[in-house]
Amino acid sequence: MPIPKDKKIIIIGAGVFGLSTALELSKRGYNNITILDRHVPPVVDGSSVDISRIIRFDYADPLYARMAKEAYQGWQKEYSDFFYQSGFVMLAKDASNVYVNKSMENVRSQGGQVDVFHNANDVKKLYAGITSDFSGLYATHNASGGWADAEKSIQRLASECSLAGVSFITGPQGTVHSLRQEGSRIVGVNTVNGGTILASQVILCTGAWSNRLLNLTHTASASGQPVGFIKLTPDEARELENTPVMINMTTGVFCFPPTPGTNILKLARHGHGYATEAVSETTGRVISSPRREGSNAKSGYLPDDADEALRDGLRQFFPKLEGRAWMRRRLCWYTDTPTGDFIIDHHSALDGLFVATGGAGQ
Repeated sequence: MPIPKDKKIIIIGAGVFGLSTALELSKRGYNNITILDRHVPPVVDGSSVDISRIIRFDYADPLYARMAKEAYQGWQKEYSDFFYQSGFVMLAKDASNVYVNKSMENVRSQGGQVDVFHNANDVKKLYAGITSDFSGLYATHNASGGWADAEKSIQRLASECSLAGVSFITGPQGTVHSLRQEGSRIVGVNTVNGGTILASQVILCTGAWSNRLLNLTHTASASGQPVGFIKLTPDEARELENTPVMINMTTGVFCFPPTPGTNILKLARHGHGYATEAVSETTGRVISSPRREGSNAKSGYLPDDADEALRDGLRQFFPKLEGRAWMRRRLCWYTDTPTGDFIIDHHSALDGLFVATGGAGQ
């Protein structure tokens, strides 16, 4: 049963899941909402924060395609200041790629337009900035796609929450050590500074850190995905500004146009990722999670094969830059699920707990 709208709700996690949930609940009349996090949003190592994120509705699953199309309306309106409609290109070895074809079908079924290039080099007729050799590849192109300034978008979302009356607690007072349980009900949280915050409803939006607070080993794990950044000269940035977001569905490497005002070029790879393990402070068991203390985005470490994969992607997408040194590298922490689906539901055995995780990869 829904809780009364004046009862306290705690949302753990100030990423896009937590912030959007808080804002939606406030719009529905709930007036006692508090968001807890280790850091002030935009959270520095959250998976929803970076200089850019792809905006597309080219998804092979019809449900996610519909959800993305709905979200796209917001990027064209309320969040248009942070959206860059650069176009979106998917590359594959040939026309038999199932994901690419299903994505195209879903876009078209919603009234969208997708261009098909059996010779991927023909994409260069649309974008003067592309200097790649795509010989032997197949491509689809959606002019509606593009990218968003993720960090500024999250900053705006957090401000909207604050204006709507949502409270924030960060630092040690907002860092959750464990869920507080009475019988089969979650009644609040325990924080790392020894404090307790009680609530009628707890909502878990902790992404890759979820296993620290709830045993989701059977259905969610943290994986580090490599990201690399290159600083361009102003002239180089101008040469590449007329390029789309591009992803090679065979290698998983994707790239963005240079970020305006900074001349920073970003590449990343979506794949199986790199596992990470930690020991739970509450149970002592080994779990899949990034570290809780500090920032996981601070380290510039990448495994050698990850760096090599990004370098191969750089060579394909921007051949003139193949030997350029990285300005910065890092691992972006995803929450992976076996089917790549979100986990959004009331907990089946713990009353008072709602879980919203598994967002990475979508």
